[in-house]
Amino acid sequence: MKVLHTSDWHVGKSLRGNPRIEEHRAVLAEVAQVAEREAVDIVLVTGDLFDSAAPGTDAQQVVWHALLALRATGAQVVVIGGNHDNQRALDAFAPVLEAAGITLRGRLARPDEGGVIDIAGRDGTPARVALLPWVPEREAVRSEQLLALDSAQTSGHYAGRMQQVVESLTRGFRPDDAVNIVAAHAMVRGGRRGGGEREAQTVIEYELDANIFPASVHYVALGHLHRTQQLSGATQIWYAGSPVQVDFGEENDVKHVLVVEAARGVPAKVRRVPITSGAQLRTVSGTLDELEAMAGEVGDAWLRVSVREKTRPGLADDVRALLPRAIDVRVEVSPDARTSGRVPATTREGRTPHELFELYLDATDHARDKGLVSLFDRLLAEDFEDAGV
Repeated sequence: MKVLHTSDWHVGKSLRGNPRIEEHRAVLAEVAQVAEREAVDIVLVTGDLFDSAAPGTDAQQVVWHALLALRATGAQVVVIGGNHDNQRALDAFAPVLEAAGITLRGRLARPDEGGVIDIAGRDGTPARVALLPWVPEREAVRSEQLLALDSAQTSGHYAGRMQQVVESLTRGFRPDDAVNIVAAHAMVRGGRRGGGEREAQTVIEYELDANIFPASVHYVALGHLHRTQQLSGATQIWYAGSPVQVDFGEENDVKHVLVVEAARGVPAKVRRVPITSGAQLRTVSGTLDELEAMAGEVGDAWLRVSVREKTRPGLADDVRALLPRAIDVRVEVSPDARTSGRVPATTREGRTPHELFELYLDATDHARDKGLVSLFDRLLAEDFEDAGV
């Protein structure tokens, strides 16, 4: 049996107001092409389809079309909810997608109520898939326990509850009966963060031990962390990672989907398949002349720019004129420049607001811009008029 594992799409993600819908559309089309080329039996999408619990209509259109495209390859498509998703809304959509042959589980369910599903591969090979969507701490631990325990004890309670959940979901697994899979959106100890994850939901309170996944499972498909990585445990445990660079913390990451080949009674084999349709995120630095020289080499990458020039009005606009995909422009200030020109407090006494503003421009290494000074004077005069001075 062949499985394609993908995760953490984060459709609807923008960068400083710049939408990435078309980028996601291209990336997910590439994922479907991989599924078709590999003739996979199952596609697992392990959570965080959306970047927000209230996705826009464009984001929803991209996700639903992507799932239908994956189903059109002939694969069985299985999807679980992540911490970014509106898990209740996913469950509301589940009957509609079920009619198209797509299994969608937004929230945790008992094994006999959809928490474990049986699937047959193209050649009839049976598979059992345990579904473990994201479980918030408040749903795993009673509120009175949260109030009574410190963070270390609470962490133990959460991990203990989740271990019981995994034991319940996998209790009927026998390695020779079927290809056994766990699809989970969870924070597993030892995983390396990518940079775009929510910090509050990657802390120790949510950490699970990899050893809760038993050897009877052929493959554990994880979502939540954005780097493609394998974890140590009794079986094959992998994060597929996100197919796009979600944040600048991921700018050095190569993005993948995972193709898993599994058979009853033998260990699974996992292969990384790069996904290349997404735009790169890059951090560049230099003077204006140096930035102009690199304009041809950055392509369509989203850029975080550190410019080595004296601070002045319009500098960021000049950078964006050279590098239109610059979404974050910062001025590098040398240590000497941070302290040079500072005006002692004693010299401020008796000076007018106009004179103080000019001193500020000098002290912060701004050019003495007549237009900026004139604007300050106008705003100051308006403020005095509003105050009746």
